[in-house]
Amino acid sequence: MSPPDVLALREFLGPELKGRTISDARHSVSLTDILGHSRLTGDLRALAGRSVLLAASGQLESAIAMIELDGVVRRMLLCPPDLDPDHVQALLALAEIDAIVTDRPHPRCDAGTRLIVGVGLPERAAMRCKTERATEWLMLTSGTSGLPKIVQHTLDGLAGAIAADGAVRHRNATWATFYDIRRYGGLQIFLRAVIGGGSMVLSEPGEAIADHVARLSAGGVTHMSGTPSHWRKLLMSGAATSFSPRYVRLSGEIADQAVLDGLARAFPDASIGHAYASTEAGVGFAVDDGREGFPADLIGPNRDGVEMKVVDGSLRIRSQRTARSYVGADAPPLADADGFVDTGDMVELRGERYHFVGRRGGIINIGGLKVHPEEIEAVINRHESVRMSRARSRKSPITGAIVIADIVLADGTDASRQESIRTEILARCNDALAAYKVPAVIRFVDRLDVTAAGKLARADA
Repeated sequence: MSPPDVLALREFLGPELKGRTISDARHSVSLTDILGHSRLTGDLRALAGRSVLLAASGQLESAIAMIELDGVVRRMLLCPPDLDPDHVQALLALAEIDAIVTDRPHPRCDAGTRLIVGVGLPERAAMRCKTERATEWLMLTSGTSGLPKIVQHTLDGLAGAIAADGAVRHRNATWATFYDIRRYGGLQIFLRAVIGGGSMVLSEPGEAIADHVARLSAGGVTHMSGTPSHWRKLLMSGAATSFSPRYVRLSGEIADQAVLDGLARAFPDASIGHAYASTEAGVGFAVDDGREGFPADLIGPNRDGVEMKVVDGSLRIRSQRTARSYVGADAPPLADADGFVDTGDMVELRGERYHFVGRRGGIINIGGLKVHPEEIEAVINRHESVRMSRARSRKSPITGAIVIADIVLADGTDASRQESIRTEILARCNDALAAYKVPAVIRFVDRLDVTAAGKLARADA
């Protein structure tokens, strides 16, 4: 992209800013104030063309910095709050970071120039920095115990799905998400809010669900996004009765029919949709018909400029929304020679619809046979007394491994019914699954852990 065509995030916000805000549990900041005043100490122009680590402690501070820095810095690495401090120096070297924007010292981080961002800082007139470059937006992959990969996006690519979706359709919406906006899923919702003409209420780490929902209701949230695990936890909490969104969006995990139906019952006046996206592949598509999976005719080129194909059961995507590359001299190629990103998400055609069956890397081995835990969970979750489940493997001296199912029952389920529920679940599994996929053990548990990225935590015993 040549410089005259470059638009920074602040220039995407447009003139209609009155009444639009970004808020967390402590502060609410208007977009007018963000554009008119700087929350950075020091001279923003000192960062022009630099590679910056954005390591603010809060999401609101991060949001302000993103708007101020885009189009000024060469690249901006978003630092999520759960980043392992032991990985910081290696990631700084990979991304060639030479400056840091933060509101507190970051452990094991010795980048050069520092600017401070903070909501409570004295306001001063915003510096008018000319947009001369398309800033590289760098994000970290999640779901790995080792050093995460750094993924490079452009603002044009990140905003591609927003334009295709028709921002006017959600104009004046107040968005919220369970995600952190420094991860891909949360960043998408933040951009949808500010580019699409809306406001945003940010989540708070460790906040009780009831308190979070109270803030969402008080903030007038109309559009809400999260993983299926996020939504299941909300449904389990009982707090859904005090929340009335107009649009409910799921992404990040397989949205099975049970969670879609549960949300439709909880929010009968809302549009329930699920989207497919990943940090590397970008946003592939959204489905708003209330059904799991996606229509088969989405495979191949479509009008939104996204091309998808299935190779050996794995979904592959090529579009202008995909990331440009992994960052680092020894980084592997992100896409194949034809520009397709192999998502690693396995799909299966059933009639005129593709269904997700699980991650290629998440398969468990049962006596030499491969099993996708998500396939088992989808069957279990259909039981009316089940709110959430996790299938995993456990070592067995006979077969090498067996399937264990951990199940959270819906609130109000009579404890005396557990044995009959167990029998009913096993009967359904026997009807729908091959024998080696049927759980050998079913355990009823009070809770299941969710990762910082909002996905069901998986660990084999």
